[in-house]
Amino acid sequence: MSQQNNKPVKSFKAGGIEASVWTQEIGKNGETVTRYSVRIQKQYRNKDGDYEKTDYYFRDDLPKLILVAQKAFSFIALRASEDANEEIPV
Repeated sequence: MSQQNNKPVKSFKAGGIEASVWTQEIGKNGETVTRYSVRIQKQYRNKDGDYEKTDYYFRDDLPKLILVAQKAFSFIALRASEDANEEIPV
């Protein structure tokens, strides 16, 4: 049986770009395993001044996207390492 959180466990934001880390508990080989996923979105104001979100990016958004993606990866890698009591290979 799988269960997914209804809120992200961690979010990273750079400007209007945000990476949210989600977890899902799944059964694997008779054990419960945590699986991570990441959603990256950009928040912007539309022509009416209302906030909207999109997953389309301009060229100048890419450095921020890379930054939040790297932060999300580091968070997941360190969290998985703590769960397994292992060091991350360098």
